Amino acid sequence: MAVERFPVEASHILMFARSIGDTNPIYSDPEYAAGTEVGSIIAPPTFAQSSAQFDPDYFLRPKPDKKWFGSGRTASGTLVRDLSEADGDDVKDEREGDKQSGAAAGGLHAEQHFTYHRHLKPGDVLHTVTYDGERWEKQSKRAGILKFSEAVTEYRDEDDELVITAKGVGVVTEKVIED
Repeated sequence: MAVERFPVEASHILMFARSIGDTNPIYSDPEYAAGTEVGSIIAPPTFAQSSAQFDPDYFLRPKPDKKWFGSGRTASGTLVRDLSEADGDDVKDEREGDKQSGAAAGGLHAEQHFTYHRHLKPGDVLHTVTYDGERWEKQSKRAGILKFSEAVTEYRDEDDELVITAKGVGVVTEKVIED
Protein backbone atom coordinates (compact mmCIF):
# COMPACT_ATOMS: atom_id res chain seq x y z
CA MET A 1 0.00 0.00 0.00
CA ALA A 2 1.43 3.36 -1.02
CA VAL A 3 -0.12 6.45 0.48
CA GLU A 4 1.23 9.84 -0.51
CA ARG A 5 -0.81 11.83 2.01
CA PHE A 6 -2.69 10.56 5.06
CA PRO A 7 -4.08 13.42 7.18
CA VAL A 8 -4.90 12.39 10.74
CA GLU A 9 -7.96 14.22 12.01
CA ALA A 10 -9.68 14.08 15.40
CA SER A 11 -12.99 13.14 13.77
CA HIS A 12 -11.34 10.18 11.99
CA ILE A 13 -9.84 9.01 15.28
CA LEU A 14 -13.24 9.31 16.99
CA MET A 15 -15.03 7.35 14.26
CA PHE A 16 -12.32 4.67 14.17
CA ALA A 17 -12.45 4.22 17.97
CA ARG A 18 -16.24 3.95 17.84
CA SER A 19 -16.11 1.44 14.99
CA ILE A 20 -13.85 -0.89 17.00
CA GLY A 21 -15.86 -0.35 20.19
CA ASP A 22 -13.04 1.32 22.16
CA THR A 23 -14.50 3.90 24.54
CA ASN A 24 -11.18 5.13 25.99
CA PRO A 25 -11.67 8.92 26.33
CA ILE A 26 -8.10 9.60 25.19
CA TYR A 27 -9.43 9.01 21.65
CA SER A 28 -12.32 11.49 21.90
CA ASP A 29 -12.24 13.86 24.88
CA PRO A 30 -9.74 16.76 24.53
CA GLU A 31 -10.09 17.79 28.19
CA TYR A 32 -9.49 14.28 29.46
CA ALA A 33 -6.59 13.75 27.04
CA ALA A 34 -4.95 17.04 28.10
CA GLY A 35 -4.67 15.67 31.64
CA THR A 36 -2.84 12.50 30.57
CA GLU A 37 0.89 11.88 30.24
CA VAL A 38 0.51 12.22 26.46
CA GLY A 39 -1.31 15.55 26.79
CA SER A 40 -3.61 15.27 23.78
CA ILE A 41 -5.94 13.01 21.85
CA ILE A 42 -4.10 10.10 20.25
CA ALA A 43 -5.09 7.44 17.74
CA PRO A 44 -5.86 3.81 18.70
CA PRO A 45 -3.05 1.31 18.06
CA THR A 46 -4.35 -0.08 14.74
CA PHE A 47 -5.54 3.28 13.36
CA ALA A 48 -2.70 3.44 10.81
CA GLN A 49 -4.44 0.69 8.80
CA SER A 50 -7.17 3.21 7.92
CA SER A 51 -4.61 4.91 5.68
CA ALA A 52 -5.77 2.44 3.02
CA GLN A 53 -8.76 4.73 2.49
CA PHE A 54 -6.33 7.36 1.18
CA ASP A 55 -4.83 4.97 -1.38
CA PRO A 56 -6.90 5.34 -4.58
CA ASP A 57 -5.57 1.99 -5.84
CA TYR A 58 -6.26 -0.03 -2.68
CA PHE A 59 -7.58 -3.34 -3.99
CA LEU A 60 -10.38 -3.70 -1.41
CA ARG A 61 -11.84 -0.27 -2.18
CA PRO A 62 -15.08 -0.51 -4.18
CA LYS A 63 -14.92 1.13 -7.59
CA PRO A 64 -17.89 2.41 -9.60
CA ASP A 65 -19.14 0.04 -12.30
CA LYS A 66 -16.81 -2.81 -11.23
CA LYS A 67 -17.55 -5.94 -9.27
CA TRP A 68 -16.01 -5.72 -5.84
CA PHE A 69 -13.41 -8.08 -4.41
CA GLY A 70 -14.00 -7.30 -0.77
CA SER A 71 -14.82 -8.92 2.49
CA GLY A 72 -18.24 -10.28 1.74
CA ARG A 73 -20.61 -8.52 -0.57
CA THR A 74 -20.57 -5.93 -3.29
CA ALA A 75 -22.36 -2.63 -2.85
CA SER A 76 -25.26 -4.28 -4.70
CA GLY A 77 -25.33 -7.15 -2.20
CA THR A 78 -24.17 -9.72 -4.75
CA LEU A 79 -21.52 -12.10 -3.48
CA VAL A 80 -18.45 -12.29 -5.75
CA ARG A 81 -17.57 -15.99 -5.73
CA ASP A 82 -14.96 -16.03 -8.45
CA LEU A 83 -12.12 -13.51 -8.45
CA SER A 84 -12.08 -13.64 -12.23
CA GLU A 85 -15.37 -11.66 -12.07
CA ALA A 86 -13.60 -8.85 -10.22
CA ASP A 87 -11.35 -6.29 -11.86
CA GLY A 88 -8.04 -8.15 -12.27
CA ASP A 89 -6.06 -4.94 -11.93
CA ASP A 90 -7.54 -4.39 -8.49
CA VAL A 91 -7.08 -7.91 -7.12
CA LYS A 92 -3.49 -7.67 -5.95
CA ASP A 93 -1.55 -9.83 -3.58
CA GLU A 94 -0.22 -7.17 -1.21
CA ARG A 95 2.62 -9.37 -0.01
CA GLU A 96 3.97 -10.08 -3.47
CA GLY A 97 2.65 -7.16 -5.50
CA ASP A 98 1.42 -9.68 -8.09
CA LYS A 99 -2.01 -10.03 -9.61
CA GLN A 100 -4.17 -12.94 -8.46
CA SER A 101 -6.70 -14.78 -10.55
CA GLY A 102 -9.13 -17.59 -9.92
CA ALA A 103 -11.17 -18.33 -6.82
CA ALA A 104 -8.47 -20.24 -4.92
CA ALA A 105 -5.76 -17.64 -4.43
CA GLY A 106 -4.52 -19.57 -1.37
CA GLY A 107 -3.09 -16.63 0.58
CA LEU A 108 -3.88 -15.73 4.18
CA HIS A 109 -3.06 -12.74 6.36
CA ALA A 110 -1.27 -14.46 9.26
CA GLU A 111 0.02 -11.67 11.54
CA GLN A 112 0.14 -7.91 11.97
CA HIS A 113 2.57 -6.01 14.21
CA PHE A 114 2.81 -2.29 14.94
CA THR A 115 5.80 -0.52 16.45
CA TYR A 116 5.04 3.01 17.58
CA HIS A 117 7.99 5.40 17.58
CA ARG A 118 5.71 8.13 18.93
CA HIS A 119 1.97 8.63 19.42
CA LEU A 120 -0.11 9.41 16.37
CA LYS A 121 -2.09 12.61 16.97
CA PRO A 122 -4.61 14.83 15.19
CA GLY A 123 -2.79 17.21 12.85
CA ASP A 124 -0.20 14.67 11.77
CA VAL A 125 0.07 14.21 8.03
CA LEU A 126 1.72 10.94 7.10
CA HIS A 127 3.00 9.21 4.02
CA THR A 128 4.07 5.59 3.65
CA VAL A 129 7.17 3.78 2.52
CA THR A 130 6.60 0.08 1.83
CA TYR A 131 9.12 -2.67 1.22
CA ASP A 132 9.50 -6.45 1.47
CA GLY A 133 10.64 -7.87 4.79
CA GLU A 134 11.78 -11.39 5.63
CA ARG A 135 10.69 -14.59 3.89
CA TRP A 136 10.71 -18.09 5.32
CA GLU A 137 9.14 -21.52 4.88
CA LYS A 138 7.78 -24.16 7.24
CA GLN A 139 6.69 -27.72 6.56
CA SER A 140 3.07 -28.63 7.31
CA LYS A 141 1.73 -32.20 7.36
CA ARG A 142 -1.63 -31.10 5.96
CA ALA A 143 -0.76 -28.27 3.56
CA GLY A 144 2.77 -29.09 2.46
CA ILE A 145 5.19 -26.18 2.48
CA LEU A 146 3.91 -22.95 4.03
CA LYS A 147 5.58 -19.92 2.47
CA PHE A 148 5.62 -16.84 4.69
CA SER A 149 6.43 -13.33 3.54
CA GLU A 150 6.60 -10.08 5.44
CA ALA A 151 5.58 -6.67 4.11
CA VAL A 152 6.84 -3.64 6.00
CA THR A 153 5.12 -0.25 5.89
CA GLU A 154 6.75 2.77 7.47
CA TYR A 155 4.45 5.67 8.33
CA ARG A 156 6.44 8.92 8.24
CA ASP A 157 5.42 12.48 9.09
CA GLU A 158 5.94 15.63 7.03
CA ASP A 159 9.51 15.92 8.36
CA ASP A 160 10.11 12.33 7.19
CA GLU A 161 10.41 11.20 10.83
CA LEU A 162 9.37 7.61 11.46
CA VAL A 163 6.08 7.45 13.43
CA ILE A 164 4.93 3.83 13.04
CA THR A 165 6.39 0.66 11.57
CA ALA A 166 3.78 -1.91 10.53
CA LYS A 167 4.74 -5.46 9.63
CA GLY A 168 2.22 -7.78 8.04
CA VAL A 169 2.89 -11.46 7.51
CA GLY A 170 1.17 -13.41 4.77
CA VAL A 171 1.24 -17.15 4.17
CA VAL A 172 0.62 -19.15 1.01
CA THR A 173 0.13 -22.90 1.06
CA GLU A 174 1.91 -25.19 -1.34
CA LYS A 175 -1.25 -27.17 -2.09
CA VAL A 176 -4.97 -26.46 -1.85
CA ILE A 177 -6.54 -27.91 1.28
CA GLU A 178 -9.81 -29.75 0.58
CA ASP A 179 -12.48 -29.83 3.31
